[in-house]
Amino acid sequence: MAAPANPPQQIQAYRGGGFRVSGERFEGSVLIGADRTTAWPAKTVDDISAAALAALVAEAAQGVIVMVGCGRSFQPMPRALRQELAAAGVHAEWMDTGAACRTFNLLVSEGREVRAALLAVE
Repeated sequence: MAAPANPPQQIQAYRGGGFRVSGERFEGSVLIGADRTTAWPAKTVDDISAAALAALVAEAAQGVIVMVGCGRSFQPMPRALRQELAAAGVHAEWMDTGAACRTFNLLVSEGREVRAALLAVE
């Protein structure tokens, strides 16, 4: 059986203010799409909005799972954000960054369509 043309991304490390995704180091927070990881300017939960997640929200409306890592420790999703995402038809899985990274990798290994927005942790 041939390997897929574009293997799914894997989060290999998080800490030190960044991430290693599929062999590449990213400083700061990141958005992980189907085939690329990009810098994300969000630094705190207060920076997370439906607009900040726009790149992932469009895909989530098509049945893609969206993981949101809210930092070192769990903080509840702000009510306004939950309402904005619900209005867009998106259910984001909200958890601390470490749990979001582990869950992302598990879902990818199961062949699920998943994207992530991850706040960096030290």
